[in-house]
Amino acid sequence: MANPEEEEGEEEKYESFLSRVRRTVYVDELTPHASKSVVESAFSQFGTVKEVIFLPNYLGPKELPTGVLIEMESEQKAKAVIETVSQFPFMVAGMPRPVRASAARPAMFSDRPKKPGRRIQFRWVDPSDDEFDKAQRVKRLVRKHTAEAAFMIKKQLEEAEELAKQQSETVTTHHKKFEMIDKLTYDGVAQELAGRYNMKCGPPYR
Repeated sequence: MANPEEEEGEEEKYESFLSRVRRTVYVDELTPHASKSVVESAFSQFGTVKEVIFLPNYLGPKELPTGVLIEMESEQKAKAVIETVSQFPFMVAGMPRPVRASAARPAMFSDRPKKPGRRIQFRWVDPSDDEFDKAQRVKRLVRKHTAEAAFMIKKQLEEAEELAKQQSETVTTHHKKFEMIDKLTYDGVAQELAGRYNMKCGPPYR
């Protein structure tokens, strides 16, 4: 058994961890293409971002995260993120739907310390045990959830790729328009047309 000094140290360590949890925001509905730098840049407008942790995907493709933990500089900044994102659409990396934000929970942290006084017990379940059927049902539900999550991720990737294509086409179209306007201005055609229709236009630049 731990002595009183060790127990006190564990309590202080856990309280420090809870303080970290309170200033951390959990964000999901992110595009799979969002990187750590993109997320940090998007949320730095709310304050200093201390850390960004992508949560591993245990039910789908390993390379795709399920969400991200964003540690802000204070609990107040974290609350501001949650309130703002909950009230107004907040897009990250051009995702066609806004992200969702909520308060982080201790169970989301892989490096969480053991809760003081907590004891974990487990046992094997025999097929003849009454609990065995419940365990089997849970197992089937997990498989069903895995299949549904994989389908949603596939749709999410398709939406992100389609949006990226649309954005690329829009940028190309605007670029061509600006090139045409620039050429007309440089050649003096714009000034000639302005004079013909009694419109004001600045001199061509060289």
